[in-house]
Amino acid sequence: MAGVGKLLKQAQKMQRSIESLQSQLAAKEIDVAAGGGAVKIKINGAGQFLSIALDAEFLKEDAKLVSETLLAAVQDAAQQAKTYNDAEMQKVTSAFQMPGMM
Repeated sequence: MAGVGKLLKQAQKMQRSIESLQSQLAAKEIDVAAGGGAVKIKINGAGQFLSIALDAEFLKEDAKLVSETLLAAVQDAAQQAKTYNDAEMQKVTSAFQMPGMM
């Protein structure tokens, strides 16, 4: 049963690595701008939105344009955070191979 012990230790090491990564993801800030800088969003690597700033002049534009630009910025920020998160998680988990799983 030495193999099971080795697998358990490897799983525990991976869990510690993931926990450490989660802290790093929460600390990583990603800045996204849209509408020529009229909309600025800050999101962390864990996908939590930290701030949204809108240019006062931009808010004087047509409501539909403001809405569409804001939505595009939010979607872009969420996608960038997900891409970053997935890439960093892949780095951690790819080092651990479970027999019969890959």
